[in-house]
Amino acid sequence: MADLRQQIASAVEASRDDLVSFIQTLVQSPSLANDEGPVQNIIQDKLESLGLDTEKILVRFDKLKDHPGFSDDGFSPDSRVNVMGQWHNDGDGRSLILNGHVDVVPTGPENLWNKSPWSGSVKNGRIYGRGSCDMKAGLGAGIFAVQVLQSIGFKPDGNIMIQSVVGEESGGCGTLTNIVKGYSADAAVILEPTSLKICPIQSGALTFRLTIPGRATHAAMRWDGVSAIEKFNLIHQSIIKFEKERHDSFNVTYFESRDRVAPINIGTIKGGEWHSTVPESVVAEGRFGVFPSETTRNARDAFEDHISEISNNDPWLKDNPPVVEWFEGQFEPGQTDPEHPVIDKLMASHLTATGYAPIIEGVTYGSDLRLFTNHAHIPAVLFGPGDVRLAHAANEFVEIKEVLTSVKVVANMIVNWCGGTFD
Repeated sequence: MADLRQQIASAVEASRDDLVSFIQTLVQSPSLANDEGPVQNIIQDKLESLGLDTEKILVRFDKLKDHPGFSDDGFSPDSRVNVMGQWHNDGDGRSLILNGHVDVVPTGPENLWNKSPWSGSVKNGRIYGRGSCDMKAGLGAGIFAVQVLQSIGFKPDGNIMIQSVVGEESGGCGTLTNIVKGYSADAAVILEPTSLKICPIQSGALTFRLTIPGRATHAAMRWDGVSAIEKFNLIHQSIIKFEKERHDSFNVTYFESRDRVAPINIGTIKGGEWHSTVPESVVAEGRFGVFPSETTRNARDAFEDHISEISNNDPWLKDNPPVVEWFEGQFEPGQTDPEHPVIDKLMASHLTATGYAPIIEGVTYGSDLRLFTNHAHIPAVLFGPGDVRLAHAANEFVEIKEVLTSVKVVANMIVNWCGGTFD
């Protein structure tokens, strides 16, 4: 086994330039929602070069809309595609899915970037650009883990399925499509940026819209009106307190901070129509965190009950209650038992590749993990290169050293999980 570990490590180092160039190419192909086609062609060409059986899988909302895990993200309902590559093996080993998404979030103002968000530039051992961290480097690491094993003549006993999916950032329509179509395996590694931590638990996240009424009048007579902005401030302050109370009441084992498991965030606010008018409405949209041990229904009920309770204590809001709507991304929580064999094997693979034991940690963001665990009943774990705090930021980057380590870990994971032989 020590010899195999060294063979993998040497093959990874030998493939460094090829790997970096491939990730650069992926970053240089912008893949915002509805525009993932060109990068998926690049992925498919790479998978075919490795001799994998590939196919494109059309994402169709009409095939998903009745599924309990579906979130309508408002993008194209019928023109986006996943790419699948299968390394078919006929042995009796366990099978494994390596999953990653190619859709990326908008860049934000380009003047905040040192170079083009699509540069894929390399500097000081880092690859820069939108999607470098989240999560084209991780997907590239999974693909190159297969390439490395092939290069040393290793053949797994179990089937390896590489899934390059769309729509993860806005609800998971890509991975859900694969699940609905029946693609399955004994376990899944989702190559999200986890800073090389092993993350089998994720919080959920629900998108909400809160509409708060006021009563308009001329600003010179503001005492005769009711400012919806002032009422929003009352509610916002109560939400901050409510978030703390929720954290005090839930078990948050495996999370880095017990106070940051299921945050509630107001992301957008629109209020008022004219500077000299008392605002008659505020519309605020945000993200409501769901604890791993909580159902989405209970989470929605808790938020709606809180808004109702606060409103009932205010003379205006009691008779003019705010309206809560739930829309777009509705990410359930999800988890794999940290004692599951797939976690043990991934931990052992990490130790083999790096020489040190990994950290097991829950993540506070939504991901496709919950689709595997909740709806496909496939044990899944997040693991990959990159710091998620950089994922949606200007000057996003990933450390090349972490990418190389990820390739080594995933290659060892294939060996440990699937078994195999040398040609």
